[in-house]
Parts: sequence; C-alpha cells; structure tokens
Amino acid sequence: MDKRLLTIQDISCVGQCSLTVALPVISACGVETAILPSSVLSNHTAGFSAWTFCDLTDEMPSILAQWKKENIDFDAFYTGYVSKAQIPYIMQIMDEVARPGALRIIDPVMGDNGKLYAGFDEDFPMEMRKLIKGADVILPNMTEALLLLGRPYVEGVCTKEFVEDVLEELYALGVKNVVLTGVSLEEGKLGVACYDGEKVEYYFTERINVSMHGTGDVYSSSFAGAMMRGKSVLESASIAADYVVETIRQTIDDKSHWYGVKFEKALPYLIERLS
Repeated sequence: MDKRLLTIQDISCVGQCSLTVALPVISACGVETAILPSSVLSNHTAGFSAWTFCDLTDEMPSILAQWKKENIDFDAFYTGYVSKAQIPYIMQIMDEVARPGALRIIDPVMGDNGKLYAGFDEDFPMEMRKLIKGADVILPNMTEALLLLGRPYVEGVCTKEFVEDVLEELYALGVKNVVLTGVSLEEGKLGVACYDGEKVEYYFTERINVSMHGTGDVYSSSFAGAMMRGKSVLESASIAADYVVETIRQTIDDKSHWYGVKFEKALPYLIERLS
C-alpha cells in the first residue's frame, strides 16, 4: 500500500506558502498528500495590503467523522499554521485515523525574528506544547524554540553550547527528534541542528542575505516528503535546507516576485536529491 500523508495548515490562495506549497512539494516527492485546511485566506498576510479570512475550525469534527465512516487513515501527519482552538481537534485526528506507526511531524508555526505572529496570544506557546508532545519530529525556528521554552530571544550567531542547551530542553518536552532551523554558528553560514536525545548533528549551507516569504513552509514540506521517502532525520533536514537555497536562487533576481519563492522551478532539484 502506498503511503498517505495528511497535512493540516492554512491555505493562502495566493502567495506560495502553507498548503499551496505543501501539497505540490510533498506530492512531487512521490507521496500521496491529503489536506485539511485550518483556514482559507485570499492571500498571505505579509506584504499585501489586506486579505480575506475564513476559519474552518468548526468543520474539523465533521470531517473526522466522515473519514472514520469511510475508513480513511494516514501514515503520517504534518502540521503547520493552526490556531489554539484547533489543537484539541488535531490531536484527536492524529489519534483516531492513524495507521500503525504513523509519523507525527510538527512545525510549531508561531513566529519569527523574536516575535509571535499577529493573532496569537501570549499563552499560545504553552498550547503548542500539547501538540508537540509525542511528536516524531518538531521543526521550530529559533524564535519558536525559545517561545516554547519561555526563554528570551537571541539574535544572530550563537554558540554551540547555547544551541545544544536549547535542543536538550526541547527534547525534554516529550518529542523524539528536534530539528532546529535557522542556526548560525559563524558568519556566512546558516543551517540546522538535529537532536535525537543522544547526539547532535549539524548541517550548514551558504547564508544568502535576503528575506523571502514562505521559505519555512518550503523547508518543512520538503523535509516531510523526504522522511516519507525513507530518508533519515539528518538526510531529510539536509535535503530540505539545500532545496530552500535552490528556491531562493531561482527567485532572487526577480524583484517583482516578492511574495514567495519559485519553489516550482526548483522541484527537479528536489526530485533528483531524493532519487
């Protein structure tokens, strides 16, 4: 039986983020990809003057009930941007329609650059702790990691001691693997740190000094696709990091394309890396 992954996150109809990234990227990895939109937006919220928003929380119980009636189940779950009210429903979904040994990959999307995203209350990180408990992999950026731990934000280059202390504290929240993104131990390098409770492994790429929307979703989606193809945590983390760099290279010279990265043009690179 082919593997089937369910991704739960918002869908911004325009903007190359969230589900408009996750569905094509994971599908391109050769994995059947089902979706559960947490909300629908006309476009993402960064850089556009306005947007429409439709919350789909109330649909989640009936969707779950229908899936159970149809005996629909999943080999993996990958969550992105969700609301506090949705966390109990998502936990129920992951419990009730999981195939044996189903993976739980949680991107605890909450913030960046030291701040919570608009719309999240200060207590949201404590709610996110409930969702990540028992996860096979969590994929926080440094901001999200420190929010989960209630620690102050540290910007720029970090020491290995600091990074590994953060990894150990995140692991202690009850997860099996931590993949910390946005790690920098020296100027000009940016990468990830992976921790499984025993060893820390790093992978770094060239730091391209631009900020582009949606790269976090591109990273998490390609990571999930690689994991579903049987790659290890470190292999998946490395492939995803390199793929993000390639998407930035495909986009950086087009100043009109400010709202996301051209991940579609880099898909052949991702597929080649997985083969």
